[in-house]
Amino acid sequence: MCEDKMGKIQNGMSRWQESKNKSPERPAKYVTVSSQPVKDLYTPLDVEGMDYLEDLGFPGEYPYTRGVQTNMYRGRLWTMRQFAGFGNAKQTNERYKFLLDKGQTGLSVAFDMPTLMGYDSDHSFSEGEVGRCGVAIDSLADMEELFEGIPLGNVSTSMTINGPAAIIWAMYIAAAEKQGVPSSKLEGTIQNDILKEYIAQKSWIFPPESSMRVITDIFAFASQHVPKWNTVSISGYHIREAGSTAAQELAFTLADGFAYVEAGIKAGLNVDDFAPRLSFFFNSHIDFFEEIAKYRAARRIWARRMKEKYGAKNPRSWLMRFHTQTAGCSLTAQQPENNIVRTAFEALAAVLGGTQSLHTNSMDEVLALPTEKAVQIALRTQQIIAYETGVVNTIDPLAGSYFVEALTSEMERQAEVYFNRIEELGGVLKAIEKNFFQKEIADAAFEYQKAVEKNERIIVGVNDFVQEEKFGIEILKIAPEVEVEQKARVNKLRETRDNLLVQERLNALKRAAQGSDNLIPPILEAVKAYATEGEVVQVLKDVFGVYREQPVF
Repeated sequence: MCEDKMGKIQNGMSRWQESKNKSPERPAKYVTVSSQPVKDLYTPLDVEGMDYLEDLGFPGEYPYTRGVQTNMYRGRLWTMRQFAGFGNAKQTNERYKFLLDKGQTGLSVAFDMPTLMGYDSDHSFSEGEVGRCGVAIDSLADMEELFEGIPLGNVSTSMTINGPAAIIWAMYIAAAEKQGVPSSKLEGTIQNDILKEYIAQKSWIFPPESSMRVITDIFAFASQHVPKWNTVSISGYHIREAGSTAAQELAFTLADGFAYVEAGIKAGLNVDDFAPRLSFFFNSHIDFFEEIAKYRAARRIWARRMKEKYGAKNPRSWLMRFHTQTAGCSLTAQQPENNIVRTAFEALAAVLGGTQSLHTNSMDEVLALPTEKAVQIALRTQQIIAYETGVVNTIDPLAGSYFVEALTSEMERQAEVYFNRIEELGGVLKAIEKNFFQKEIADAAFEYQKAVEKNERIIVGVNDFVQEEKFGIEILKIAPEVEVEQKARVNKLRETRDNLLVQERLNALKRAAQGSDNLIPPILEAVKAYATEGEVVQVLKDVFGVYREQPVF
C-alpha cells in the first residue's frame, strides 16, 4: 500500500481514537487466553510489512500459511477421528464399530496407563489401572481382537502412545499381515513423540538418547516398509494441556520437530526420505482467533525452516500436516453440557485453521471416559461444521483479516524468540535436562490459575454464572472384572505360546539393542511370536536403562 494511503489511514485512526475515547468502555482486560494484549482495532497499519506472496501465498503452495492442499476442504474434508479406548480389546472394538457406523472416518486408539508405561496387565504396577483410561493391550492377541472385523487396509489408524510406540506399532503391522494386508498399504500415525513426554506428559521409559535411537530406527524402517505411515505425531496438545500458552505450545512443538529432523540427519538419513511422514498434533483451545493464528504461523515456520535450514528439496517435506483435538483442559465438571458449546467453537477454530484431522471432546470427559451418547454428540459437532455451516466452501476464509494476520505474525515472532533461547541452552535435549520447558509451562499455568481465582478471567459455571446442581448425566464406569479377565488372558497366553521361540527372539532383540542394528525388525519378530509388550520393554530397559527426571524447586 502506498505511503500516501498509509498516512491517510494513520490520520483516520487518530481521529477515530479521539472519538472512541469519549465513549464508555467495559472495565475488562482485553487479552487472549494466553494473556496476550488485544488491541481495540486492527487496520492495514498492523500488517504494513506483510508481503502477500512471501508471507501468505496460495493454498498448497510455499509457505503454506493458507493451507497444505490446493483445494483444502472443497477437495476432501478433514478426517473425523474420535479418540477411543477403554476396558479390553473386545469392548473397544465394539466402540470403534459404533463410531464407524455413525460416520467417523478414521480410528484413534487410547491406551490404558499400564500400556502407555510399558507394563503388562499382570504387573504389580498395573493394579487398579487396567482398562481404566484406555484399552489394555498386552500382546499381538489383543491387537488382533482390537481390530477384529475392521479391515486395516481400508482404514487410517492413529495410536496415541510414546515410550513403547515401536512395540505397539509392530503389533499393528503384524495384526494387519494376519488380515492379509501388507505393511506397504497401511495408513495411520503413531504419536511416538518422546520429547514432549519429558517436557509435559511424563510417560517416558528410556533415557532421551536411547529413545531417539528407537525413533530414528522407526524413520528408517517406515521409509522402506511402511511408506504411507506417519512415523511421529509431534505433539503440542499435551504441552498445552500442561498449562502452556499458545505461543509456548507453538514454539516448543516446532522445536521438538526440528530436533527429530536433526536426529534423523545425524543418523545418516536423507531428510527427504523421512520428513514427508512427520506429522503434528495441536490443541484447539477456547480463544478462537489465537488458535487460528497459531496454526497458520506453524505452517509458515515449518516450511521455511525445512527448506532454508535443513535443505529439504521435496515440497512434501515442507508441509506441516496436523491433527487437532479440542482442549480437554477447557472442559468443566460444573454444568458439563456447556462443554458441548466450548467444543463446537474449538472445533470450528481448528477447521478455519486448516486441520487435516480432528477429534472433538465429549461433554463428559472431565468426569469419565465418554458414553456412546456423548461421543455421538461430539462427532455430530464435526459433521454439522462440515455439512451445515458453510465454512468449508472457501479456502482460508479469514486470510487478509488485519487482526488474524497481525496475530499470526506475532505468534511467529514469539516462537522465534523461544527458538533462540532453546538454542542458547544447547538444544532441546539440553533444555529438557535443565527443566527449561517444564518451568516455562509451570509459570504460565500458575499465572492462568491466578487470573481465574481473582475472577480476572471468567469461566462460565465455575467462577461466574454459577448454580447449585447435581450431576444429571450418565457416565461410563469400567467394571473391576475387566482387570481380572485381562490378567487371566495374559497368563493363558504365556502358557500356550511357544516360549522357547519367544525367548530366542527376545535374545535377538537384546543383541540388536547392544549393537547398532535397526531395532524394528527384531521387535516385529518378537511380537509375532506373542512376546508381550512388558517383556519387550524389559529387554530394552536392561540395555538402555530408565529415565529419572531431575527435580527443580
